[in-house]
Amino acid sequence: MTVAMETIRSLRAVTPQNTIIEAQHVGQRFTADNGTELTVFDNISFNLYEGEIVAILGRSGAGKSTFLRALAGLVKPTSGTVKYRGEALTGPNPGIALVFQTFALMPWLTVQDNVELGLKARGVPRAERTKLALDAIDMIGLDGFESAYPKELSGGMRQRVGIARALVLRPDALFMDEPFSALDVLTAENLRQEVLKLWSSEQRSIKSVLMVTHNIEEAVEMADRVVVLGSHPGHLIADVRVDLPRPRDRHSVEFEAMVDRLYAILTGQASQPTQQAEALSPSASLTNAPVTDASVTDASDLQPAKTIEKIKEHPLPNATPGGLAGLLDVVAEHPHGIDLADLASALSFEVDDLFPLVDAGTMLRVIVVRDGHVQITEAGDSWHKADILRAKQVFASLAMEHAPLVHNIEHALRKSAEGKLRGELMLDLLRARYANDEAHQQFAIAVEWGRYGELFDYDADDDLLSLDEANKGE
Repeated sequence: MTVAMETIRSLRAVTPQNTIIEAQHVGQRFTADNGTELTVFDNISFNLYEGEIVAILGRSGAGKSTFLRALAGLVKPTSGTVKYRGEALTGPNPGIALVFQTFALMPWLTVQDNVELGLKARGVPRAERTKLALDAIDMIGLDGFESAYPKELSGGMRQRVGIARALVLRPDALFMDEPFSALDVLTAENLRQEVLKLWSSEQRSIKSVLMVTHNIEEAVEMADRVVVLGSHPGHLIADVRVDLPRPRDRHSVEFEAMVDRLYAILTGQASQPTQQAEALSPSASLTNAPVTDASVTDASDLQPAKTIEKIKEHPLPNATPGGLAGLLDVVAEHPHGIDLADLASALSFEVDDLFPLVDAGTMLRVIVVRDGHVQITEAGDSWHKADILRAKQVFASLAMEHAPLVHNIEHALRKSAEGKLRGELMLDLLRARYANDEAHQQFAIAVEWGRYGELFDYDADDDLLSLDEANKGE
C-alpha cells in the first residue's frame, strides 16, 4: 500500500458509522484509606473508530492508564458509560486485546504457551490455537524462539511476545499501555517501526490501535489522532488530528511543528500571562492567609477551615531546587529562549521528567513558558548567576513569595510559641485535600525547599518542624 493510499484510507475510515468504542462522560473515583474521595479522571467523552491509531497523551496524574482500563472493561467507571459496537459494557471488553508496559508474561510458560493463553481461555482447540500462535510468532519475528522461556529473552523480545499474544486474538482494537517505555531507546524505536509495519500490512486483522504514552515524539510518530488529557483529575483538553504522511520523518519541519504544538497544549496553563501564573500554578495548593493564632496546637489553628476549602486541585510540582537550578543552566544558554521539545531532547527527558521542573520554574517566576517556548526571567537569571550562598537567599525569597505551602509553614513556625511544630499537623491539613501518599509527597517537597532556602528544618525522628538558625533573627 502506498503512502498516499494509506493516508486516504485512514481519513476515510474515521466516521460515526464504524465506531468501535464510545465513551460518554466517563469518570472514575476511588476512596482512599482515610476516607478522602479521589477523582482519577472526570467527564471524558471519546470515540475510537475503525482504521485509526490513537495516542492518549498526558502528564503523570492524568489517569491515562486507568482510562484505558475503563475502555477495556477492566474497571467499571463510577460515572458515564462505555459502549463496544453500540452495546454498554458490563465486563471485560470482548473486542480488545491489551499489551502491557511490564510485558506480563508467565515465566513458567514458553513463548508459544504464552501466546496461546488467550486462545486457550476461549476454548480454541489445541491444533487450531497452535497454528494461530505459530503464525503470530512468525509475524512478530520470533520464529525459532517458540520453546524459549521469558527469562531467556531480551526486553524487546518479551514485548514482542506480548504483542503476538494480543494479535493472535484478532481483536477489533489493540490497546497498548506505554508498551515501549521499559525498553532502551534503540529497541523501542525498532519495535515502534515493527508495529507500524504490521498496521500497514494488508494482512493485518486489527481494525484500530489505542495506545497510552507520555512521549510526545512517539505519539506524533505513530498516531493518526492524539487525545491530550490534563491532570488532577484527568480531563480532556485536546483532540488533535495528525495528518502527516507515513513514514514520518522526525526531523521534518511538519513533524517538529506538531511536536511543538502538543508541548504548547500540555503547557497551556504555563503559557498564560505572568500575572495569572499564581492562580494557575500547580503549586498553589494553599492560600497565603496569615496564621493568626500565636499558639499553634492543631491543624485547625494552622489554617481555618474556609482556607482548606480553597486548596487547589493540583499538587506541588515534584522538583528539587538542584534540578531546577540545572534547568536554568540549560535555559540560560539560550538568551532568546528554547522550545520545550528541544529542551527535552537536550536533557534526554520524557514529559514526566521535564514538566515538574517547568511547573516549578513557572511557579517561582524563574522561567516563563508561552506556546511551547521557555525563556529565563530576570529572577531566574539572578538565581542562575548567584554564588552558592546568594543562590540560597534568592531561592528562599522566591519560595516565600510564590510557594504558599512553604510560606505558610514558615509563618506558622514564627507564630508558634517555641518556633516548632509537629509535622503531623501539616500532614493532617494536607490529608484534608490529598490522599495520604500525596500529602506526604507535598510535605516532603516543602521540607526540601525550606531546607535549601535555610527557612526551616525537619527532624524526622521527633517529627518536628523548626525555624532554621539562619532564619530566626529575620
